[in-house]
Amino acid sequence: MEISCVIIDDEPNNIQNLISILQAHCGEINVVATALSADDGITAIQKFKPKVVFLDVQMPKKSGFEVLKAFTNPEFEVIFITAYDQYGVQAIKFSALDYLLKPVNIDELKIAIEKAKKRLLAKERDHKLDNLIEYVKLSHKDPPKIALPTFKETRYVRVDELIRCQASDSYTTFYTVTGDQILVCKTLKEFAELLQPHGFVRTHQSHLANIQYVKSLLKEDGGTLLMNDLTKLPVSRQHKESLKEALKTL
Repeated sequence: MEISCVIIDDEPNNIQNLISILQAHCGEINVVATALSADDGITAIQKFKPKVVFLDVQMPKKSGFEVLKAFTNPEFEVIFITAYDQYGVQAIKFSALDYLLKPVNIDELKIAIEKAKKRLLAKERDHKLDNLIEYVKLSHKDPPKIALPTFKETRYVRVDELIRCQASDSYTTFYTVTGDQILVCKTLKEFAELLQPHGFVRTHQSHLANIQYVKSLLKEDGGTLLMNDLTKLPVSRQHKESLKEALKTL
């Protein structure tokens, strides 16, 4: 199966390196065009209609996300390739999408291509990509939706509808305002980093709370957080001070 692709990156050396890797290790990938800017990338996609776009996130003037915003219903798969960029990586993780860090690891590249091929063969619409586009279109005041991959599906939930998260080994359970409990096979640590900018605070190594839904801080057992749903969360000594600072913003 030959797969046409466009590479969008503002650094010519990165483009040439990726082409060399693809030619040496991924013979089914046919590079039909390259672009050094978001605007040129949009033009290339419109002209060549590739199956896959290798997209750099951090570019001058317009980011790679601006490329995605130009397409209402993208008919191509996206493989993000980026130097670490906090906002960019957070947006990608919020939608449970994969990304490759520069310099590109060949094995990780092959895995990303295989995932893209499976979606192309199944003709699946990539709702994770839709969620990412929605995320980058939001103003910073609007609550984004976070993608929560379960065993059966991927749920998309607005962060302001999450009351709390609870860890159990390598799993995390999300509790929502509608009473749903969503089990995800990822650690609480991954979500704590993602959700901290949205008003979530760690109370304990096993608990993450949305301060929007805190009812009171009880003195029992050395410190207990009472949530609006009447759940009581333990507060560890390690997290007590950061919790008190966070509650001052209420």
